[in-house]
Amino acid sequence: MRIAIICRPFVFYGGLETATHGLVGEFVKQGYDLHLFSPRGQLPVPGVTLHRLPVLPHPSTARLVSFAVAARAAVRHGDFDVVQSHERSLAQDIYRAGEGCHRAYLQIKARHLGSAGRLALRANPFHLTLLALERRIFTSGSTRRIVAISRQSQREIRELYGVPDSTLSVIYNGVDQQRFHPDHRERYGPAIRATFGIPGEAWVILMVGSGFERKGLAPLLEGFARLRDREARLLVVGKGNPAPYRALAERLGVAGGLVWAGPRPDVERFYAAADLVALPALYEPFGNVHVEALAAGLPVLASYRSGGAEVITHGETGWIVHDPEDPAAIASGLEALRGLDRLRVTERARQSVRPFTFTAQVRAFADLYRTL
Repeated sequence: MRIAIICRPFVFYGGLETATHGLVGEFVKQGYDLHLFSPRGQLPVPGVTLHRLPVLPHPSTARLVSFAVAARAAVRHGDFDVVQSHERSLAQDIYRAGEGCHRAYLQIKARHLGSAGRLALRANPFHLTLLALERRIFTSGSTRRIVAISRQSQREIRELYGVPDSTLSVIYNGVDQQRFHPDHRERYGPAIRATFGIPGEAWVILMVGSGFERKGLAPLLEGFARLRDREARLLVVGKGNPAPYRALAERLGVAGGLVWAGPRPDVERFYAAADLVALPALYEPFGNVHVEALAAGLPVLASYRSGGAEVITHGETGWIVHDPEDPAAIASGLEALRGLDRLRVTERARQSVRPFTFTAQVRAFADLYRTL
């Protein structure tokens, strides 16, 4: 089959892009004639025909609109069996809602703002443009199938936009189960700890993710400060401004336990250096971190607002907090996970993610293509 995929350039510190990279690689392995439509900055991918889109880099609203317009013009020139977009664009048979539902995210964000903040949010050109594109995809009837990446995301799209179940599917992301593996603990863990000055015997909580506010770093820090173990470390990997969180850690008296690593392409080595992963996200349509951590044999503290919580067994392979903004609940969850038997958790965590492969993901898309 001749498939067009519209997506942003791959980078290896973003979960959304990493997931697309794994999916594209598996399409190539399975013999698809794959055409990738992406802005400048996308590197060539073996076995893939790359079409670079002319996109305005600034401001953000112009980038959104120019990307959507350029993608529509480009795919019209190809004779494709299926056009699949991973971005909010204007012409696709299938839209993969990898970023969930922006309207749902804004509803959650608005709860934390005053009246002036909510007014500014509603008037923001970037958000207005995203919502307009999203509404067109979900309600115009021009997109033949919407693919959510979790049941939570499917439910939000259905309830907020009235998309019928006949148009909605759920296809979970895959995870590279060799890249993320418990065996890496001895291979990489000690070196990462030494590099970042973390004692070998310290209990290490890892947070992976860019966009620290949405990922719940502030309440995680407050929960971390409630722990009785002053030798514990909170290791943060991801892209974002650390300044407000360093200041919060100072006020909480835990600045010495906070370790910043920044965005990293070798994130699997940081899982190897950790004892558990925490992601009390305010909003997360899926969260590849959940399945990466489980594949690495680590328990995960997750939020019920994360689609990735759907793959966690509460009290066995992780802990799901009902209110991700409650530091006491986060601290209790961290302590509960610390008390679990490590070998048993590792075995159950690995077992739980075995179905989440890129092969299974491509098979699910292939079934969907046949129905179209």
